[in-house]
Amino acid sequence: MSAAASFSAFARPEWPSDTGIMAEAGIVMDQDSGAVLFGQNIHLPFAPASITKLLTALVVIENSKLDDMVTFSQSAVYDVESGSGNKLHTETGDELSVEDCLYMLLLLSSNQAANALAEHVAGSREAFVEMMNDRIKEIGCTESHFANPSGLNDDNQYVSAYDMALIAREAFNNETLLKIDSSKSYSIGATANNPNGASFNMEHRLIMAEDTSSQYYCEGTMAGKTGYTSIAGNTLVTLTERDGRRLIAVVLKGTQPQYYLDSKSLLEFGFANFDNINIAEHETAYTTGEGPVQVGAKSYEPSDLYLDSVAVITVPKGAAFSDADRDLVTELPKDHPKGAVALVEYRYNERKVGSAWLFSRSELAEIERQEQIARSNAAQQESPSETPASVQPQDSEKGFHMSLPTILLTIAAVLAVVAAVGLGFYVWREKKREKEELARRRERRRQRLRESGVSEEEFERLRRERFGDRSGRDER
Repeated sequence: MSAAASFSAFARPEWPSDTGIMAEAGIVMDQDSGAVLFGQNIHLPFAPASITKLLTALVVIENSKLDDMVTFSQSAVYDVESGSGNKLHTETGDELSVEDCLYMLLLLSSNQAANALAEHVAGSREAFVEMMNDRIKEIGCTESHFANPSGLNDDNQYVSAYDMALIAREAFNNETLLKIDSSKSYSIGATANNPNGASFNMEHRLIMAEDTSSQYYCEGTMAGKTGYTSIAGNTLVTLTERDGRRLIAVVLKGTQPQYYLDSKSLLEFGFANFDNINIAEHETAYTTGEGPVQVGAKSYEPSDLYLDSVAVITVPKGAAFSDADRDLVTELPKDHPKGAVALVEYRYNERKVGSAWLFSRSELAEIERQEQIARSNAAQQESPSETPASVQPQDSEKGFHMSLPTILLTIAAVLAVVAAVGLGFYVWREKKREKEELARRRERRRQRLRESGVSEEEFERLRRERFGDRSGRDER
């Protein structure tokens, strides 16, 4: 066998490509690893339409209770884009639970429910939109901005396919949202125009299709959201699960009914060409061996370290775990899991294919010990022991003694000074972190645009062109 033939036999499998979708933008992402399996114009801005409601639902669920009652204001019912509809003929003064409204939002795509939920959670739609944009920053989105909770047309509302996949991934990791969005039908109680209640079905055809001969049948499809405006065209988010693997497909600027078929093509491509490999079962560099493991400025015994047991990488079929390159990231975000000392990131031919948190048992135990001490101290402060008046210390004629009230006031003053200093330091540190995080987000966007062959100037130009003075109607 020649040297060339020998090298070829052990070469990494090439990354599959070409799904043939007809929409302007589309992506298929592995739900568990976050790996992008295929992308078309995934970093360019498009109007999202009603797939926005996945983000709306996520923010609502994270900031309210399902049994809270929502009152529909006149603004929530009638302050919507002309022609956008009112599918259940919701009326001013209608009262429904948050849960009822979420079903209306995700299955029926009710714009009125979106408005009412936003007002319920934040007091106004404007305040809720701020929550939406703050949330997508936490998710890692750098190419999107939202202007309303419904997805109706707005020049300042746009999303990239990549960011929408990140939003969908976060949304579908929420068990409550997934349960609601996986339902095929739902019924609400009485309202002004529906005295006997009302029932409705999920609008996503890939979820509803049960006939295997149907062009819309896609095995394992379980959740998703439709969208349409004249500016956005047809948009679609779909979650499908097969054999323990979950894939997310996003289609932007599609056409009816092709956007369903594009989504199906993306999903079939992902299932047919890729496999997931558990990281903890194959990674030995940090958790085995005799010598200490250096993680940043500290060293750990291998027996002290362990990896996230469910984390996976996604690679082309036929590839081995060893075909992926790894990097150890020790500068962790402030919201990292307790006990995490690093993030192990994996690449396959320069593509991100997954990551896993690396934990220290000893550091986790110390954190839990400190938390227990803090809880114990807090409990003691809430229930202080009282000294009987009969045994209160008396003032001495020879020494200096302060009364108990004076002592308490002095302590309070000292604590106030300490708290002020601490608050100042905290504010300075948070501003520093926000500045650093903003720089990192901008650099990530620049990197994604470079990978796509698009300059920042071209991105901004396309965004301005796409969201000029145009009007349209939201149908679903």
